[in-house]
Order: sequence, then C-alpha cells, then structure tokens
Amino acid sequence: MREPSVSSTIPGHPYRAFAIRVGLGVAVVGALLWYYNPRPILRTLSRESPAWFAAAGGLYLAGQIMSAYRWQLLAEILGLSGPFKEFLAYYFVGVFTNLFVPGLVGGDAARAVYLGRRHGRMSEAFASAIADRGLGLIALFWLAAIAAIFLNFAHLPRSVTVPSAIVGLLALAGFVAGPYLALLVPLLPARLRGIAVAVPYLEHPTLLLPAIGLSLVLQISLAICQYMLARGLGLSAPLTLFLLCVPIANVVASLPLTLNGLGLRESAYLVLLGMGGVARDDAIALGLLWFAVTMLVGLTGAIAFVTTPTPTLFASPQESVTTMRRQ
Repeated sequence: MREPSVSSTIPGHPYRAFAIRVGLGVAVVGALLWYYNPRPILRTLSRESPAWFAAAGGLYLAGQIMSAYRWQLLAEILGLSGPFKEFLAYYFVGVFTNLFVPGLVGGDAARAVYLGRRHGRMSEAFASAIADRGLGLIALFWLAAIAAIFLNFAHLPRSVTVPSAIVGLLALAGFVAGPYLALLVPLLPARLRGIAVAVPYLEHPTLLLPAIGLSLVLQISLAICQYMLARGLGLSAPLTLFLLCVPIANVVASLPLTLNGLGLRESAYLVLLGMGGVARDDAIALGLLWFAVTMLVGLTGAIAFVTTPTPTLFASPQESVTTMRRQ
C-alpha cells in the first residue's frame, strides 16, 4: 500500500490558513484593546523585565527539548529508535510548521512524515506523534483537575473548577481503560484497523508512565514560565494561582482557532486571573507576553526546518542506519 506523501499529509493552503489564524487572533486582541483602554496595557508591557522575559523563554525552550525526548520514548515503544538529535530536529520542524498550519495537527504531521520517511514506517511514526500529542493533553487535563480540586486558593467559581475536575477524571478513566479499549480494535471496520499499530500504547499503559511524568513536568514548567513573566511585571501573584489558572487557560488556547492561541489565551487570562485578583491590564499583558515567548521559541524551529534534509521516502531500516552513519 502506498505510504502518504508530504503533500497528502500536511494540510494545504498554509499561507491562507496562517492569514486566517492571525486575522482571528488579532481581531480578538483588537476587541479586547478596544473595549479596555490600551494605554495602560502598553504601559504594563513596557514594565516587563528583560531578564525575567529571557528566563521564561529559556525555560520554555528547555521544555520543548524535553518534549522531543518524550516523543523519542513513545516512538521506541513502537520500535522506532534513533539518535536523540534526529528526534530533536524533527520535533522542531513540527514546532516551526505549527506557526503556519491550523491547529497542532500540521506540525505533528510534518514531524511524523520526517520520522516515517527516515525509517520507512509511516504508520508507526504517525501513531507516535499522535500519542505524544494525546499524552500531553491528558497531562494537561490531569493537572487542571488537580489544581481545581487542591489548589483553588483563588476561590474560582464551581462553573470553572467542576468542569476541569470532570474532564481530568474522564481522562484518567480513559487511560486506565486502555487495555480494554485495545480489545475492541479487531472489531473495527476494515478501513479503521490501521490504528492497530497504536495498540501497544493501549495494551501496556504502564509503559507510558515516564512520558506522562515528563508531560506533567512540562505543564508545571509552563505555569512557572508565566509566573516568571508576572514577576517581570512586578506582580505579587503567588505561583499557586498560575498552577491553577494556566492549565485551564491552556485548554482554551489549545483550540485550533487562532495563531498559538492569540486572543483566546488573553481572554481566558482576563477571566481566570481576574478572579484571582490580577488586574485586567496585567492579565491581558501577561497573555501577550506569553504569546511573544512562544512565537520566538517557535521561530527557532526555522533552523531545524532549513538545515534538516527531508529523508528519502521508503528508506529501509538498513538504509536508514547507513544514512545516519554517513551524517
């Protein structure tokens, strides 16, 4: 059966999609700035300490490197092994692609195509990328639920904390039920049985625990990053507030509607951090600063995008090893 090519796996019209995402994000931010006086927000942004901003960017970059290692762990479960620098390069190709393709699927497809071509095992490569994204979301849901149940020192309303707790519990139930869900795969229609390549993830959930641990560390680091940005603005909000609000806001910002959650995150911060006592100007400024951090780190993926050669399609495992040795 013919393996999918790059053009068939990465969504088309990237520039149109990029323009739509930017336009929608700018429209939301513009509406916020129009409704609220933009001058205090701009003054707030000018207060940001370059040192704290750089520290937040460095921690976020380290988290992306750790995410590449998490993907390597998941790929090895399916028999896709290789040097870490290979997974790191492909991961950052995906990070850069995500800036221009709607949602997170485009970047995942790009890195999966690179890995699949390298090893001649496209199905396993796509399964590993999807599992990597899925475990990241599971950890996000779990952390949001834990924060809503145990860290609600800001006294967010039940309309926020209860849904967060429910989604986290459902994610936990789905994870535990993995071995039972694996039994249903042979019963699927023939055209859907291709997902059987991912059955090892369902059958042996304990193998996923190291990757989930890294995902939880990553989500906590994202909250710490934004706490650093707040410190750079001179805010005295406690770290626990960010551990509570950031995971919930990230769930909202992960919707594939705007560029890197632009506008969505600011709106979520305005509501959530506002409930925790953060002024609205500070909340919007924090969202814009975090958007700047993610964009700058995402643009570093251009280095991998330019310098990483596209692996030869249908390379056999032996050919892949030979190619890697030559490089």
